[in-house]
Formats: sequence, structure tokens, C-alpha cells
Amino acid sequence: MSSDQRKRNDCVVAIVGKRRQSHLERYEITQLVVFSPEKLLSRTSAEDFRAKMQLLIARSGVSTSSFARRAGVDRSTLSQLLDDRADRLPRAETLVAIAHSCRVSVDWLLGLSKSEQIGADIIEAVLQVRASRSGPVEDPFVDWMREAAGVRVKTVPVTYPDFLKTAEVLRFEYAASLTVDADRSIEIARTRLEVCREPDTELEAAFPIQNLELLASGGGVWKGLPARVRRESLETLRSVYDQLYPGLRIYLFDELRSTSVPFSVFGTQRAAVYIGHRYLVFNAIEHIRLFSQRFDEIIRTAVVLPHAVGDHIEKLLLQIDRTPGRGMPMR
Repeated sequence: MSSDQRKRNDCVVAIVGKRRQSHLERYEITQLVVFSPEKLLSRTSAEDFRAKMQLLIARSGVSTSSFARRAGVDRSTLSQLLDDRADRLPRAETLVAIAHSCRVSVDWLLGLSKSEQIGADIIEAVLQVRASRSGPVEDPFVDWMREAAGVRVKTVPVTYPDFLKTAEVLRFEYAASLTVDADRSIEIARTRLEVCREPDTELEAAFPIQNLELLASGGGVWKGLPARVRRESLETLRSVYDQLYPGLRIYLFDELRSTSVPFSVFGTQRAAVYIGHRYLVFNAIEHIRLFSQRFDEIIRTAVVLPHAVGDHIEKLLLQIDRTPGRGMPMR
């Protein structure tokens, strides 16, 4: 846009749309809306914008610094926007970054709409399907965890989290798989464990108590797994959990009382349902809240709470010692 086409003090607001190329995702500017400062300020006061920013920061549950980092906005810029002594609105790229990070519409931030909901053609679709393993070491779960740094991630895994399993257990589980490489799964599990060790990571995991009982007894998917490997896997689980707690909190529920498909909630950013090497991803706020509420319902039925998980694993280890050949489920 040349200077003779627009005055220098025009404010250009970019609306971001999504384009998909293969397994990669790219964000491109698909619409430009031009406002003059006079018109913009008459519709959106700096005070109103600050109030909305404070609401978004409070809703995110993180500090101002973490919010700025997540949105990709300079911390000093965000501080200036929140300063009630300065009547200023953000630059176009800052506005778009905040809208994208918080899953709200640019129009709502600018006071041009009373609805904060994003339109279907803006920023992200409500629903996506993502491959869970689409590159050499790429793992969307890790990316989503890092994006949610500073807020709780909630997950209901297929059995129990892969990053808590030994390499031998993972090789056993994926030995017959036609779609998943065992070595790659081990590498991904190690990367997830590294992320869980990062100071800003908070993860809650809920899964059936029966899964650990089957592991101890060599039943279910672990039928034929030697007692030595089962013992080492439980010892590793107990050791790693002791290291990560309370950043990692495990809830064991009774699947006779509550059942669930595997899903994860990454703060207020997204919820993902695992559908067999693919993720069904929900980005709409109302859907994320439903999954978050479902997780909270599940952990309220837990028969073993986070502080008692280590003791329960110890009981399972004693079970293996008593009956190394097969073992019997216990409560």
C-alpha cells in the first residue's frame, strides 16, 4: 500500500485465515481492513481494550509475562497496552497475534462486535484432524504442551502415558503395529518426558486402575510380557512419578464406574481426541470446556488420588514378587 493511496497515519488491521498444505499448517493474511485512527478510536477506546486484555489474561490463568510469550508479543509492548496512563491501541501484527493466541475475533478486541467467537473462516476451524506422527521427530502433542506452558494440561491416555513406560514395554506394545515404528515411539516418549521436566509444565493424567493391574499381572495388551520387564516398568513409573510430582499428577479411576475415550485438554487452546494415530482437534471454546469438565468429572471418581499413586504401585510390585508367572489383579 503506497503512501499516496493511504495517509501515513492509517491503521491497517490484518485478519488471519488458515491454509493447509499436506501435514504442514501455514497462516496467511487473507483479508485487510483499513481504519483511520479517528474512526477506530471512536469505536474502541483504549480503556475498553485494556479491560478485554485483562479479561483474557485472567482467563488464561498465567502471568502477564507467560501470556506475552504465548502470544508471541513483546513483554514491554504488552505492559504499555495495559498501562492505564497510556491511551494506545496495538499495532496490526500485535492485534492479530493476541486474537490468534486467545481464540477470539479481532472485531471483538476492537469493539466492532459484541461476540468474541471466531468466525468459521477466520484463524482456525473449529475442528481439525491431525496426524500424530507426521515427521522424523515431529509430535503435535509436544508442540501443544509447550504452547500451554504455565497452565494445566489434562489427559486420558489409551493405557497409561507412553513417557512413563520403559523402552522394552514400548517395543512390546508396538511390535505388531503396521503403522507405528517402535524406535520412533520410544524417541517421542523421551521427548514428552523432557517436556514434562520443564518447569512450566503442569500435567494431570487420569486412567483406569485396571490398566496398571493388567500390567502387573501380564494381562491385556501386556499378555506374554516377562515378569522382569513388568517389574522394571512399574519401578520406572514409580521413580519418574516421584521425580515429577506434583508437576505431574496421576488419578486412577475404576473403569467399571467411569469410562472414557482417550483425549487431552491443552489449557484453553484446544482439546484433542486420540483416534488411532490421528487426533481429532477441537478449537472452539465451548468444546474445550466440555472436555475439561468431563476430565474433572472423571477425576472426582478416582479411587487412587495423586499422593497415593506411589503406594499403589508398591502394592503391585509386591504382587509380581508373590506370583512372578502371572499374578492376580488386586485392589
